[in-house]
Amino acid sequence: MATQPFFSLSLLIFLLSLPSSLSSIKLWPKPTTFSWPQPLAVPLSPSFSIQPPNFPSHKHLTNAITRYTRLILSENHRPIIPPSVQLLSSSAAFLTLHLSVSDVSAPLNSGADESYHLIISNSGGNLTAKTAWGAMRGLETFSQLVFNNPPVMATGLRIFDKPLFTHRGLLLDTSRNFYPVRDILRTIRAMSYNKMNVFHWHITDSQSFPIVLPSEPDLALNGSYGSDKHYSTRDVKRVIRYALSRGVRVVPEIDMPGHTGSWAEAYPDIVTCANMFWAPSNKPALAAEPGTGQLNPLKPKTYKVVKNVLSDISSLFPDEFLHAGADEVNTACWETDSEINKFIKSGGTHDMLLEMFVNLTNRYVTNTLNRTMVYWEDVLLGPTVKVRPSILPTETTVLQTWNNGPQNTKKIVQAGYRVIVSSYDFYYLDCGYGGWVGNDSRYDRQESDLPNHPFNYEGGNGGSWCAPFKSWQRVYDYDILHGLSEKESELVLGGEVALWSEQSDETVMDGRLWPRAAAAAETWWSGNRDENGRKRFAEATDRLNEWRSRMVGRGIRAEPIQPLWCPLHPTMCDLER
Repeated sequence: MATQPFFSLSLLIFLLSLPSSLSSIKLWPKPTTFSWPQPLAVPLSPSFSIQPPNFPSHKHLTNAITRYTRLILSENHRPIIPPSVQLLSSSAAFLTLHLSVSDVSAPLNSGADESYHLIISNSGGNLTAKTAWGAMRGLETFSQLVFNNPPVMATGLRIFDKPLFTHRGLLLDTSRNFYPVRDILRTIRAMSYNKMNVFHWHITDSQSFPIVLPSEPDLALNGSYGSDKHYSTRDVKRVIRYALSRGVRVVPEIDMPGHTGSWAEAYPDIVTCANMFWAPSNKPALAAEPGTGQLNPLKPKTYKVVKNVLSDISSLFPDEFLHAGADEVNTACWETDSEINKFIKSGGTHDMLLEMFVNLTNRYVTNTLNRTMVYWEDVLLGPTVKVRPSILPTETTVLQTWNNGPQNTKKIVQAGYRVIVSSYDFYYLDCGYGGWVGNDSRYDRQESDLPNHPFNYEGGNGGSWCAPFKSWQRVYDYDILHGLSEKESELVLGGEVALWSEQSDETVMDGRLWPRAAAAAETWWSGNRDENGRKRFAEATDRLNEWRSRMVGRGIRAEPIQPLWCPLHPTMCDLER
């Protein structure tokens, strides 16, 4: 039987004139431990298969095995610079990966074990994991060990791998602009490639209410952008099922009591300052951005509607976490309501209003619905409105940071709360694209800005409140445990990058997210430092160029981080030598 020309020479040797540190196989995220004492590779057999564990099938793992088998046999990825390897003869073709899982019933939750052990020899390999979710992470790493066309498999290696953080997430805002389900699924697929495990679905906000809920259908029928921009029960179940098959949890967020202007389209009587101009002249702003409206804590009907919403959400989304927002509560918005003004004049406070709302909704979610509540940090650290810590039990509360970087993270863990880190200085991927409010005369400056008001020129942010743009290196270099003691660090669950969608939709989302989200993913998986404790951003550059190339081949439209000339000429594009 004739062999393919690629395999016609036994012991074919690729000896590229590159330093070994640059010619090694490039994996993303970098594994915790990786041993490849002699860079060898063998042809991948056209009959390659993944042998499933010998126990009753796990439907999500079975799907993953089928998916990765197909990917590995068909990807034919050509590295930008091929690894310098010794290719063994075709008689030693790699045939089978044997898979072993010790606890197939382990659920995907915030404490799921995602570790795995991968051993590759010339003729086959063994992937062992404690859970199906760890096996999925190992399958992703295995897929990146295959390259070229016809495909070859790196061999003679051993990997033990596990994540540093249990929460490695991505937030997508589907309220300000709508994203079709197919694009959400593609994002989750890209997350799984990067070993990310939490899709934080910021479903609703003041601009629109796109999810159709059985108990409160009018919220979407009246508060969405239209019937073609709805998420049905079937859509939600499809997203959750797709995510589970890729080891990704789906955490829903229904932001309240602020950011609820869209609710007024169905229930105007429970929303204050709805549809008012957001920035009235010579008066306090009614919202952080266009789209006003906040739930009224003094209306009994508010809680009837809210409980229906939360009950439906908990029924649709099985995850243990339920995110209820509670950020950017605006006092001026509440004060447009006469009943609230009367409450304030009689000795009530804005803090008391928020406590009233949080106390009633929190008890319902944690006691009746048996969920852990997640809030933005504002609920405890808000500059104008906040609640007392006694209102939020640490056992059933997780707080998510977005302001003041490490300082707010430390405040939260010192108060005893678990924390998810999303500091906008590092992780907001929508920053740096300029302003989006209309009729803005500040841009009409031909030579310079007004004195002491930098905007378009040096020192200005161009209208983006969180400028500058967060480059992948900025994302990669963030240490989310910075300034924390060892004990405080134990309360940090992990991090999330965020894509708020004032200026994003499905047409640009891939480039906004990738590969910058991948940079964060590696730091949460294996860190951003080498074995000597030094930041490894220099070494990561070529790996990320290579990973971006592979992601594009997999249908993820990740933007380039450099001209192609740079990875073809290693270190020549560095700022420092």
